[in-house]
Amino acid sequence: MERIVEQEVMDTAEAAEAYDAMGHGEVDQAFVDRVITLGANKGHFLDVGTGPAQIPIILAQLCPDIHITAIDLSQEMLKIAKRHIHDAGLTDRITLEHVDAKTLPYPDNTFDGLISNSIVHHIHDALTALQEMGRVVKPNVPVLIRDLIRPDTPADAQAFVDQYAANDTPHQQKLYYDSFLAAFTLAEVKQMLLQTDLSNAVVVQSTDRHWSIEHAV
Repeated sequence: MERIVEQEVMDTAEAAEAYDAMGHGEVDQAFVDRVITLGANKGHFLDVGTGPAQIPIILAQLCPDIHITAIDLSQEMLKIAKRHIHDAGLTDRITLEHVDAKTLPYPDNTFDGLISNSIVHHIHDALTALQEMGRVVKPNVPVLIRDLIRPDTPADAQAFVDQYAANDTPHQQKLYYDSFLAAFTLAEVKQMLLQTDLSNAVVVQSTDRHWSIEHAV
């Protein structure tokens, strides 16, 4: 199945609120547990495509010596993220910035760690975004970039929606389905990784529907 790109920016209030309302808790917790296993415990981390900022909130709660710059291209997502960070009492440790992942405004080797969850499939020029991520992160630090795997057929994508989003609204199910169609295969991710400064990282299939780029310290 060929990749079908979706809208790059989820910048309507309806779409952002619908995404925020979906049940991400278990998956987000598993993401944070994994990045801690990879060695995250202190320093300045970059979160690319933070969305509603649930992952940096969990990470900051579990690792009090980590500070996070959390970026997103969607102003509507950042509004939600600001609310969540305020409610969690973490405004002093999580900084939100409106930034395009394809043109990161940070010097080379800035960050002590990099996280990114479910954003790569949104980006039309994903290779450039991955190259930028590799540029701004220091060598030999924890890295976890995770996203969906594009299934072989639309029917396979629908099966994942039926399995994991059965209780969501039709609008939320459509968002999830479109994400599968816009996602990358493992082979495509491996090929892109070769063209970045993340050459020490590895690509793994981390769940039945996710790939991860990982680097442990």
